[in-house]
Amino acid sequence: MRPAFAKDLGIGVGLRVPHLSYVFEHWPKVDFFEIISENFMVDGGLPLDNLRRILEHYKVVQHGVSLSIASAEPLDFDYLKRLKALLAITNAPWVSDHLCWSTENSHNYHDLLPFPYTEENAKYIAEKARIVQDYLERPFALENLSSYISFKSSQMPEWEFYTSVVEQAGVYMMLDVNNVYVSSVNHSYDPMDYLKYLPMDRVIQTHVAGHTELPNGTILDTHDDHVKKEVWELYRYVDQQSGGVSTILEWDAHFLSFEDTLAEANIARSYRHER
Repeated sequence: MRPAFAKDLGIGVGLRVPHLSYVFEHWPKVDFFEIISENFMVDGGLPLDNLRRILEHYKVVQHGVSLSIASAEPLDFDYLKRLKALLAITNAPWVSDHLCWSTENSHNYHDLLPFPYTEENAKYIAEKARIVQDYLERPFALENLSSYISFKSSQMPEWEFYTSVVEQAGVYMMLDVNNVYVSSVNHSYDPMDYLKYLPMDRVIQTHVAGHTELPNGTILDTHDDHVKKEVWELYRYVDQQSGGVSTILEWDAHFLSFEDTLAEANIARSYRHER
């Protein structure tokens, strides 16, 4: 059973700039929004003004892209200080980021980069994740990546590594179901092997999204197309096993209208078991 703070918020979408004018004009019925934390980690101005307008009408959760928790560099406490300040504004029930690295020697590669799945790395990342959660004083979740390469030095499959990190750290999972599918195709494994291994009581939020298949069969997590049926079926399993979990549709390029985006997100309702 998931902890009480992780109650199912329903079905939401990622809040994106092209949709703001529609939202402000119509205040559509949406269970909740997810924001990219870095877009609002500023001292003031229009982004925070817009966020405060959203908060008057909707619940918001925060999702980051720059923590770089798997980096060999130490945690950036200036970044964490600004992230914590934003949490004070949103009062988000939890905050998440990616199980990856993106910085080296103070350079940000603006990508979510992989690393070997070893016991040493699991212990190292888990300690950093524990510190992040303690510092933010808010439940913290890590998201699984879409994967395109593997490492000979890895000692375990991704799902074992992911589980090891969150359980050692006492943190949670932001489970991207599309990423599970993308990686399963790219690395030729059964995605159910991944999902059946996970401790579903640690899954506090899910993502669904569309992807793109290249001519060579590689799948890219592009967030610019409709969610495929195979991903929806995996989502059905997660919903059943978790007892219902807060769900966000990510759509980040080739934008649809807000109405069509929300309609795509609401397809999730037909895959959720009755409660």
